[in-house]
Amino acid sequence: MKHVISKYVFIVLGPLAAVFIWLFTNLDRENPQVSLMAGVAVWMSLWWFSEAVHLAVTALIPFLLMPLLGIADTKSVAQQYTDSIIFLFIGGFMLAFAIEKWHLHKRIAIRILSIVGTKPHHILLGIMLSAYCISNWISNTATTMMLFGAIMALINETDEFILGEKNKSRFAAAILLGLAFSATIGGMATPVGTPPNMYFFKAYKEAFPNLNDLNFLKWASLGFPLSVIFLLCTFFVLRFYYLRQKVTITQLEKHHFKNNYTRLGKWSYEEKWIASIFVGCMLLWFTRSDIIFESFTLKGWNHLFTNPKLVDDASVAILAALLLFLIPSKQHPNKALLEWEDAKKIRYDIILMFGSGFALAYGFDMSGLSDWLANCLIALKGVHIILIISGICLIVTIISEFASNIASIQLAIPVMIALQKDLNLPPLLLMIPATFAASLGFMLPVATAANTIVFGTKRIDMKDMFKIGLILDLIGIVLITFFCYLFLK
Repeated sequence: MKHVISKYVFIVLGPLAAVFIWLFTNLDRENPQVSLMAGVAVWMSLWWFSEAVHLAVTALIPFLLMPLLGIADTKSVAQQYTDSIIFLFIGGFMLAFAIEKWHLHKRIAIRILSIVGTKPHHILLGIMLSAYCISNWISNTATTMMLFGAIMALINETDEFILGEKNKSRFAAAILLGLAFSATIGGMATPVGTPPNMYFFKAYKEAFPNLNDLNFLKWASLGFPLSVIFLLCTFFVLRFYYLRQKVTITQLEKHHFKNNYTRLGKWSYEEKWIASIFVGCMLLWFTRSDIIFESFTLKGWNHLFTNPKLVDDASVAILAALLLFLIPSKQHPNKALLEWEDAKKIRYDIILMFGSGFALAYGFDMSGLSDWLANCLIALKGVHIILIISGICLIVTIISEFASNIASIQLAIPVMIALQKDLNLPPLLLMIPATFAASLGFMLPVATAANTIVFGTKRIDMKDMFKIGLILDLIGIVLITFFCYLFLK
């Protein structure tokens, strides 16, 4: 009952706050649209943070209000909801559905576990590596859901081999948090690993169309080393917190996972095709744009076209999806590797959220709110760049603990774009740290869907998640600041 009351309080509070701003504030005397857009942003923020209504419902607000308030016409706002990056997301989901349908993710996970062995901390590392590698290409939510069943089966299987209830709890909590956290960290490595990265790519190229300093490889060259080091830090934090007192699995066979992998048998026809498409997709993403070395430049395949800018990463994702629908399956005659019935699971709410973020950023720009916010932060001029980066990371991290990572970056990126103009800094130096920081949400169950999934098992204490999450958030801020200052300045 208390939860229901609080929900309706925020439902009413959102529009009330917007109306208050519209009627009683005048942020820019020469441009009333600044206050109008600020009201829309505050309304959306309150509903996003409280999740009083579904995130997809909040995503509809810009489409309704921006034309009514005279900020932009309906056609222009609608175009923000159908950007090409939406198709990158759709193609990525189709690939994820195919991987899940034919159990390729289990083969990858069990293979890694068969290599690392049966000691508790080895199993923890194996699970984290499995989740990390998969979530490089698939959302942290999808990765966690894919591996969740196998991990719970592993916990139940090893319970009888671990002495002491406290040790059982420690082991279960360690690998569940390891699963969720590494799935989130893995998304930082590539542009398609998590929605905030894809949103940033679109926003950056739209705001700075004349700059050609960002592509898949450029992101990966920063994202992979940063995320790998962060993953190792997370492993050692979890091991120290949960497994520093020796937890032993008494009778689990040394070759348990190797035997499980053997039972999977040879790669099926379907697995081979999906793996080939998956690898091909990665290679096409990496080589689409020019790869610049110190002494020469390796031309990207997009130069095969008259206008290289006409083809982007979304084209690759849709090509992969199309192949999945066309290549026949041997196990199911007259059917393809992926059927439309499989694709019906696509997250249309996330697609709407993407669109609302682009619409919000468009509104910030059209109304002049971005410039107004940047002027408010002009005090940062003259402050050392390390303090600026760490300050951005801290603020976005705090927001991401209470809001979804996509909501966090949707609020942060328009401000970063405007701030860059006043501080006269390379735009990547402000926008990439904010994007990475949007993936830092480890303290609370509501911070990410991955956290929510594992916390729902009731195997994790809230105080433990909070303590470990706080440590990881701080480590993440330090690592992001260091790497971005080192590689982007």
